[in-house]
Amino acid sequence: MIAEYELTYLKRAVALAEKALNAGDEPFGSLLVNADGEVLAEDRNRIAGGDSTQHPEFSLARWAANHMTPAERAKATVYTSGEHCPMCAAAHGWVGLGRIVYVSSSEQLSAWLAELGVAPPPVATLSINEVVPGLAVDGPVPGLDEHVHALHRRLHA
Repeated sequence: MIAEYELTYLKRAVALAEKALNAGDEPFGSLLVNADGEVLAEDRNRIAGGDSTQHPEFSLARWAANHMTPAERAKATVYTSGEHCPMCAAAHGWVGLGRIVYVSSSEQLSAWLAELGVAPPPVATLSINEVVPGLAVDGPVPGLDEHVHALHRRLHA
């Protein structure tokens, strides 16, 4: 269940996704929040340079591994504009981060891309829990997900 106060973090993730799109990247943005509600790190998609692993969720997992204890990581939450891809979900799981809250799901993104005539990605679209069983995950967020949908329509227009 997503609490009202979490919408601030989710709106920031969507703003980072828009920033990514405006910079020529795919529209994805994420933030890492500790147990006290402090934003520790945030990032946006950076794949336009040719490295398709430059996803914000992967970046935050690396940041957490280098700056947080295992106990701190387990209590942290990642807020993100889109559900983690399998690569990012695996990084999240390997690093031992806690809950993930996403605005739009991988299932929604797959449907949006198909509707726009975009070929599916080269990696299977899986839910986070198919990659990291038992991890606490919440999303999508009705209403806010339409903003993410609009960003993807703009990317593929």
